[in-house]
Amino acid sequence: MRSFSGKKVFITGGSSGIGKACGRELLCAGASVVLAARGVERLEATVAELNREAGENRCFALPLDIADREAVVREVPKVLELLGGLDVLINNAGIARPGYLQDIEDELFEEMMQVNYFGTVWVTRALLPHFTAQRSGHICTVSSFAGLIGIFGYTAYAASKAALIGFCDCLRQEMLAHNVGVSLVFPADTKTPQLEYEEQFKPPETRAIAGNVKLLPPEQVAREMLAGVAAGRYHILPGSSTKFAHFMYRHFPWIVRWVMDSDLRKYQRRNA
Repeated sequence: MRSFSGKKVFITGGSSGIGKACGRELLCAGASVVLAARGVERLEATVAELNREAGENRCFALPLDIADREAVVREVPKVLELLGGLDVLINNAGIARPGYLQDIEDELFEEMMQVNYFGTVWVTRALLPHFTAQRSGHICTVSSFAGLIGIFGYTAYAASKAALIGFCDCLRQEMLAHNVGVSLVFPADTKTPQLEYEEQFKPPETRAIAGNVKLLPPEQVAREMLAGVAAGRYHILPGSSTKFAHFMYRHFPWIVRWVMDSDLRKYQRRNA
């Protein structure tokens, strides 16, 4: 897929952050886009904004809670009607709520797994017959760097994002025979409304470990994501610091753990 011009793309979690940035990039490239999100008012405002910027109505809204399997089965096929087909699915929707393991309510653990993991599964399965029948297309799923390297305070979130790695590893192999591409994206901390929401719940230990991390702009993440999809890459790591951290953890995991543990111990000594 060398160009997105004329392509038809469906993005979950599209009303803000990385999803919105992807929508904007795709419209500029000449694609038609359906954005899905739970919050109807913000979703419709985003679609109106992107259509104004594009100068034509090639962006459409689909209010959807991807954690609701029945709603996914009922609503997702409408994407094919709105666009007249589909070339790319971007599974971007996700939620995060950090906290100490003992303090995170059972319902929050279940909600993060329902949205981040099962929601991605439900949407992908709903559109899989379309992709396999046309023998082309691309499925891009946004995991998180936290799915590769767990961090203090993110037990529930990291587990849900790590589950996507196993899911996509298997999906990539299944789709080879159908000529359908699969990509898996690992953004580090990105300047989004979701991250702003998380800040109020982060344990101080989390801030001590990750407090000096430079945030990625969602526009950069979107550009590198889409470039990776266009190039047919499986693993996409936006940002040079993300690539470096991944290299270090892959080849020298003990060093990464030592650095993180050192930051944690420094905090604990200062606050003993």
